Amino acid sequence: MVDRDGKKKDPLVVCFGEMLIDFVPTVGGVSLAEAPAFKKAPGGAPANVAVGIARLGGSAAFVGKVGDDEFGHMLSDILKENNVDNSGVCFDSKARTALAFVTLRADGEREFMFFRHPSADMLLHESELNKDLLKKASVFHYGSVSMIEEPCRSTQLAAMKIAKKAGCVLSYDPNLRLPLWPSPEAAKKEIMSIWDQADIIKISEEEISFLTDGADPYDDNVVLKKLFYPNVKLLLVTEGSEGCRYYTK
Repeated sequence: MVDRDGKKKDPLVVCFGEMLIDFVPTVGGVSLAEAPAFKKAPGGAPANVAVGIARLGGSAAFVGKVGDDEFGHMLSDILKENNVDNSGVCFDSKARTALAFVTLRADGEREFMFFRHPSADMLLHESELNKDLLKKASVFHYGSVSMIEEPCRSTQLAAMKIAKKAGCVLSYDPNLRLPLWPSPEAAKKEIMSIWDQADIIKISEEEISFLTDGADPYDDNVVLKKLFYPNVKLLLVTEGSEGCRYYTK
């Protein structure tokens, strides 16, 4: 892989953001209230991407913060066990690792309940960033959850700036989680505030409708006009079991 200046770089993908514990019902098709019990699973979209890349034979690292607790150390160890560089993981002794209860109900709707008041991932400071790791990356991947609260919001913006200056390809998955945002308006504003900085963006049909005020997510003209910004090189739209479609220059 080469950077924007044509220089060869190690094909390292650095993923930035949240890493947490998901609690999912032991049976399917029930609401959280109806679940008889839950089982824990490692979660957090950016961390999942890092593990997925490593399992596919790629080189990946994760940058983020967890609590200095049993769950936080478990998650860091899981990264290492999956050959993900965890040198960018920080531990907070005063905040807990984030927890999320997640289910897919019988009616097909997802239900979330988050425990972040605040959680450690929200408290990552710029001074804690492993800047050398960021500069070694070929791709810097991030989401929007870290844009919800300070200080993590400013830290993500700083990390994006460092990565871009180092010649990284910027990869963005908004990963809309409305229950975490103070309002839909705030979510839309912050998600779109960094849209034009990304080279690659991955979105869902649901996110297209949300970001375009209910427009048809299957309308190519809508996607191209409202979401395919000049700086974007590749826009991927996931379509569940149907796979995905993409737009490129």
